[in-house]
Formats: sequence, C-alpha cells, structure tokens
Amino acid sequence: MNIKGSKILVTGGAGFIGSHIVDFLLRQGAAVRILDNLSFGTMENLVGVKDDIEFIQGDILDPETVAKSVKGMDIVSHHAAQLEIFVAAEDPSWDLKVNTIGTLNVFEAARQAGVGRVVNASSACVYGQKDGLTTETDSRKPNWAYGVSKLAAEEYGRIYSETKGLDVVSLRYSIVYGEREWFRRVLPIFLKRALDGKPPVVFGDGNQIRDFVHVEDVVRMHDACITDDRAVGEMFNVSTGIGVSVVELAQAVAKLFLDDPQIIHEQVAEGKPSAQIPGKRRNAAELKAMLLAPDKAKILLDWEPKVPLEEGLRREYEWAKAHPHRWGKILNSNWNV
Repeated sequence: MNIKGSKILVTGGAGFIGSHIVDFLLRQGAAVRILDNLSFGTMENLVGVKDDIEFIQGDILDPETVAKSVKGMDIVSHHAAQLEIFVAAEDPSWDLKVNTIGTLNVFEAARQAGVGRVVNASSACVYGQKDGLTTETDSRKPNWAYGVSKLAAEEYGRIYSETKGLDVVSLRYSIVYGEREWFRRVLPIFLKRALDGKPPVVFGDGNQIRDFVHVEDVVRMHDACITDDRAVGEMFNVSTGIGVSVVELAQAVAKLFLDDPQIIHEQVAEGKPSAQIPGKRRNAAELKAMLLAPDKAKILLDWEPKVPLEEGLRREYEWAKAHPHRWGKILNSNWNV
C-alpha cells in the first residue's frame, strides 16, 4: 500500500511511539487522524504538527467513538494501550479490557469500514521468561497479565486476517527508547539522574538482559509493514538482537554524561519501592532476559535497525535536556504507548 495520499488513523497518536509515527506519516504525504484519550499521551508531542492533523479525543473502549474515528480511513496504526506492568498485575480486568477488548473494537470497526490494513502494536512480553535470542516461532507463555492481554489481541488479529478479510500485522516491540519517552522506565531514570549530576541507580546486580531499539527504527519498521504486502498476517519482532544488561546500560550512561562515571546498586526486592528514586517500584516477576531476534523482519521486509545505542542515548539525553519539565516525576498511568 502507498502512504502518500492515504488516510491513516493512529490510535494513541499523542503517545511516545504513536507521535513519532504521526510525524513520519505526515512527511510521507498521508492525511492523519488521531484517536487518543490523553490520559497518558500529551498534545505537547504533537505541537509541531497540530495544524496538520485531525484529532479526536476519545477512548478505544467506546465502540461508537472507534467507529467514527475509523470511518473513511485506508489504514489504521493501533498504538493505544494499557502498558504498565503494575496496573496489569493489580487490575488484570482493566488491562484485559483496554488491550484486548479495546483492540478488538478497533479490528471490528476497521473491518466494517473496509480499512485496507491494521498495524497492531504488540510486545515482547507475549513470550515470557526466555533464555537467549527469541524468535517469532518460539513458545509464548507470558509471565505478566500485560503479556496475556497483548497476546490475546495478537490472536484476534490473526483470526481477522485469516477469516474476516482484514489485513493485520502485529509488531512485538522489545524496549523502545528515544525522544519523548515517558519518565518511568529504567533508561529515562538513568538519564534524568545524569542530567542532575547524579549516578544511575541499579536495582540488585543489574544482570537482567534487555534489547533496546530506537524509536526511529521502530517507525521505519512500521512503514515497511504498511507498504509491503509480505507483512500481511504476520507477527514480527522489532528489536536489535543485541543484549545489554541493565548494569551495562547504567555504565554507558555514566560514562557518556557524568564526569565521575560511578553507579549505585540498591538492594530492592521485586515489587517493592525504591528508597533512592521516589515513585519507582521494581517490577515483580522480573524478566531475566528480553532479547528478540530481528531476522524475520530482515528476511521478509529488508528491515534492520540502524541507530546504535550510544547515538540513541545521546539523542534522548539532548531531548531531555531541552525539555526538563517532561521528566519531573515518575509517570504512572493506564494508557498509551
């Protein structure tokens, strides 16, 4: 499908990833409509494009609003979500409603409106605890309720692709980072402390492995899934395949941005609050590794990540330095990537 001249709805378009997708689509000549309830996304993410978009403030749990938003669209980029692990653990029913029922509302409205394609934001959390590189054919056994709701949404997408004539592509994101990232996850907290001249705080030994992919690379993958028919009906890892431990990440931030590159280890039990970082709790049932193989995307869609971690860290640091008010306190919410 062609982006230029297409009418594209981005749910969660005021959020971190969604707003970058909006920017790209506009540059490519698309007419963009956004559906966002602004419980987590912010119009500040859209300040440079507010005159070029149509904005609907509404909720994917409202079928009438979703149907109104989808009407007349050629493509839907579905990025509205409940993404907090703690919210999912404490209120799994709410997590299920937003991530599964909300997504089902989007799929059904898209089918009824004759939308050509839906790109669905999923998550590496569908896999659960894994060792080493994880491929799309590996077993999926989520250890968090959040992963269950995202996996269910994926499966509905597969059913709609196979039986209901709606082209759906699901993207399993690893740890997406970059400018406009919300202030709650480990990397923004490391960077904020560096901006304040303080060493990063690592919970425990920090040996958990993570796969960090820059939002610019995510947007390029999203583009490939719109424009390449080989993506239809598929699930893709969106990742680098490069494992970085949390302690290595902290060391990299300290080395790049602090005169005295030290780090602090804080002994915090899983699920318990930090004494060093107000408002931050360590995740319960922590993943030992989140490391996704990107080979399928490279083989089918000729996509591969291009932004090196050090460059991505510098970009996000410079953005945060220019927008200090965006990272004032730990952000907790129910919504929006």
